[in-house]
Amino acid sequence: MTRYEDCVRVLRDHERFARDWRRLGLDIPESSLSVQSLDPPAQAPLRSLFMNSLRAQDLDGIGSRTRSTVDELFGLLSERSEFDVLVDVAAPLSLYVISELLGVEQPDFRAFAVVSDAITRSMDAGLVPETIEPGRRARQELSAMVEAWFQASGKPGLLADVVRHKDRAGVPDIYVRNTTRVMFQGGYSTVVAGIGNVVSTLLRHPWVLDQLRDESLLQTGIDELIRFDGPVQGTSRMATQSTTIGGVPIERGQTVLTLFAAANHDPEQFPWPNEIVLDRAPNQHLGFGWGPHSCIGTVVAQITLRELVSVLASWPQSLRQARPARRRTTATMRSLEELPVTFGA
Repeated sequence: MTRYEDCVRVLRDHERFARDWRRLGLDIPESSLSVQSLDPPAQAPLRSLFMNSLRAQDLDGIGSRTRSTVDELFGLLSERSEFDVLVDVAAPLSLYVISELLGVEQPDFRAFAVVSDAITRSMDAGLVPETIEPGRRARQELSAMVEAWFQASGKPGLLADVVRHKDRAGVPDIYVRNTTRVMFQGGYSTVVAGIGNVVSTLLRHPWVLDQLRDESLLQTGIDELIRFDGPVQGTSRMATQSTTIGGVPIERGQTVLTLFAAANHDPEQFPWPNEIVLDRAPNQHLGFGWGPHSCIGTVVAQITLRELVSVLASWPQSLRQARPARRRTTATMRSLEELPVTFGA
């Protein structure tokens, strides 16, 4: 599916298009069942548990601390002749924010980057089967980390709130732990990819950063940058019954792939789709998915990108690309492998 209307129809209609492959008779291990792999109504109490805990967090405080962290990072990096946006900014910043949100001890970002990379690449296992086993081992490693967080007393944060209310939600503990793992990994990898794509766009279109110095454009501007070059290419569903979309017959059991990047550039939904319109409204893009399986941490990703761009817009030195960027060879996630930059006068 490449048209916006068709993609949204599939993502909304969980009755006809399943995320939970068990509904089609497939065997799914319990370790894979989370808020992202369960369908409503079974998913509803689990998603509500995490969304309510997210709303209970001091998001303004997280935004303020994120801004301070970006200031500190830029202060250190401005003394270097060259640095990489992905390794030196996106990875440590994203890990800081997701750890701060959950209220857990922050892993070493270089070690966790290896774990996250293996999980991200295994999302393309249908195209690259050799990524399956490294991805499985990486998920086990992250699951062990999550289990340690649940055993620790923990500091205030989303995870502590989830633990307090999980019994009342009436969902199995394994689902809660799996969703914590998915949220941590998904939040980290999505924000890393989003930062890389956004900074790359700003370097290629310097007028955008100039206009974003007007803080009234920041909120709509961040949404537009995600629409223009989002971190996730698409997701799949399985048809639970035969149906038709756009005149094309779909049989029960067939896989339907919704392509977010294509939908976000559909001229029927977004006039001038290949232009950056910073005050575009409405802008119901699919950069973070749509419907019951949309990204739980969307608001935190938006806060992180907003604070990063805000600091970049006010920084006394201009960010310049030092060498050509290099894209990652991944299909599900759209991300850069390397973006060498430097701060100029």
